Order: sequence, then structure tokens, then C-alpha cells
Amino acid sequence: MGKNILMIVGDFGEDYEIMVPFQTLQTVGHEVDAVCPEKEAGDTIKTAIHDFRGDQTYLEERGHNFELNATMAEIDPETYDALVVPGGRAPEYLRTYDSVIETVQHFFEADKPVAALCHGPQILAAAGVLDGYEMTAYPAVRAECEAAGCSWVDEVTTDGNLVTGQAWPDHPEWVAQFMDLLGDEVSHGDAAIAADD
Repeated sequence: MGKNILMIVGDFGEDYEIMVPFQTLQTVGHEVDAVCPEKEAGDTIKTAIHDFRGDQTYLEERGHNFELNATMAEIDPETYDALVVPGGRAPEYLRTYDSVIETVQHFFEADKPVAALCHGPQILAAAGVLDGYEMTAYPAVRAECEAAGCSWVDEVTTDGNLVTGQAWPDHPEWVAQFMDLLGDEVSHGDAAIAADD
């Protein structure tokens, strides 16, 4: 059975980190609701493309318009089985919304699967849910994560209900580990991925 998955996004979230899990999880039979504070279903957010070209940090370019398919003010976190928190610049301001913090806290209190990537753990740190976890994120936010009580690793990792990765190049392993938590059948060797019936 497909799961109901919530994704919290915002303007200038990273394009690949929103689009790839959104489409991949739908492809294998899950329902994914993408929401943003102060926006409604049918509204769009602007994404950003982060590229790594050998500089000290990433290069940011304008991405796509991504259409939201649910309204944050109307959702009930209890009706969702899992949460996805993409990165980009959006997490730095999304973490200032009480509705975002309370939603994230629900998924940890209920021990539901959570996948966070890149700068997404900034929201988790602000929600006070990282204490005791082993995790990773974009290296520039390592200090925030460690200050929130986690143990840092330099690779995609699953610890309990939480799957974390450093950036969109981690997608194959990050999405696969999240799908494992969702109960999907994931074959890492031949790229065959199928949702449970």
C-alpha cells in the first residue's frame, strides 16, 4: 500500500531536492503532498539550482516554478505516514514558522519516517528533534546540527526514523534508504525499485 507523505517546501528550495523525491515517491505508488506556509494548493514556489563547480561553496541559479498540491494551513500531520524536508535556501526561513516546527515535531514524536537533505536539517535543529541522532547534512550546517545534539557522519545515514544526506548527489542512496523505511522493496544492485502491494 502506498503511503501518504508530506513534503515541506518554500521559495528557493533546491530544485533537484524537491523534484526528484516528489516524482520518485509518486512513481512507486505513494501520495506526496507538497506544502508551503502562506501558500495554497495551486500556488507555485520558485526553486533554485545549486551546482558544485569546484568553488568554496555552491553556485545558485534560478530553477523552475514548482506547483504546490496541498495547503499547509489545511493539512493534519496525523494523516501522513512520513515527511520529506528538502534543502536549498528555504529551510533558513521556513524554520521561523510555528506551523513548520510543530509539524516536524509531530513526525518525531510519533516516530514516523523523516527524510532530510542538505540544508533541510536546519528545520530539524530549530524544532529541537535531533538530540541523540547520528546524521549528516550539507557540511556548512554541521555546526548547527551538532549544537542541536546530533553525532555527525559524512555519508548518507539512517538512524531510527531519520534518513539524512548531504546534497542532491546523494539522491540514489538517500531515496533508497528512505524507501526502505517506508517498507518499499528496494533492490540496490540492479536499480529495480517497487512499492509494496
